[in-house]
Amino acid sequence: MTTARRRSYGVKGAPYGFLLPATILFALFFALPIGYAVWLSFRKVKVSGLGLGSGARREVWAGLENYTAALTDSELLDGALRVLGYGCIVVPVMLGLALLFALMLDSEKVRLAPFTRLAIFLPYAVPGVVAALLWGFLYLPDVSPFYFVLDKLGLPQPDLLDGGPLYLALSNIAVWGGTGFNMIVIYTSLRSIPAEVYEAAKLDGATPLQTALRIKIPMVAPSLVLTFFFSIIATLQVFSEPTTLKPLTNSVSTTWSPLMKVYQDAFGKGDIYAAAAQATIIALATLLLSFGFLRAANRRREQEAAR
Repeated sequence: MTTARRRSYGVKGAPYGFLLPATILFALFFALPIGYAVWLSFRKVKVSGLGLGSGARREVWAGLENYTAALTDSELLDGALRVLGYGCIVVPVMLGLALLFALMLDSEKVRLAPFTRLAIFLPYAVPGVVAALLWGFLYLPDVSPFYFVLDKLGLPQPDLLDGGPLYLALSNIAVWGGTGFNMIVIYTSLRSIPAEVYEAAKLDGATPLQTALRIKIPMVAPSLVLTFFFSIIATLQVFSEPTTLKPLTNSVSTTWSPLMKVYQDAFGKGDIYAAAAQATIIALATLLLSFGFLRAANRRREQEAAR
């Protein structure tokens, strides 16, 4: 093989060499665990006799038995409904605030934009467990400064960790932590809009509100779709907030969300096979919802382009 040909092979193979470490890590820590979980979901433990002695407990093929049990499990279905209600609060509020903050920061009259942008984004840098603990203590009547102020003013002191207000308390933690990230995504998209577009709008006599509604928001629609997509995935995977608040209230059960049900079955009951089936169902539901939403968004974009 000539030197020129060796150099040619080296240049062509360089991208694969750079991709190799990431591919290995992806296979070891993502693809293999997923495959193992799917394999476990089709297995179960068969107990012979009293379950004592060698060979009394052995792993056998279960087929779709674990999936059938998961789809008829009332606790898993109730958890899914709770997460649906939780998501109906979190997603629109969080994306609405993110869009509002991004538009305000993109205004010409804004002051201290770098500081304000950092202040809005900073809660996203706080780990979810830490944020849930901070807000959890603020929700407790005995230690919360808010309840102290309400008591001094003679105002009612609602219990945010019981009943319907619990959804608002959990949603507040998610909105507080996720708005900054979504704001940065939308704001970056706003900054990429050519200045000539704004100049043309000014020449046409458009007010700042009209510019925001008719130019900025339509042009950042792809970013809104992306943030909505991320928000759906995060909502379906809610775990740390209710788990962290659980010791503070009896209103949060060990199966409050689907992922909490998976954790309880896997590590509380020791039934990793049922937990694997439930986790696979949650992953498939997330995939189907995400794919369906992206498909609908792409179809709408194509229809608008055709016009």
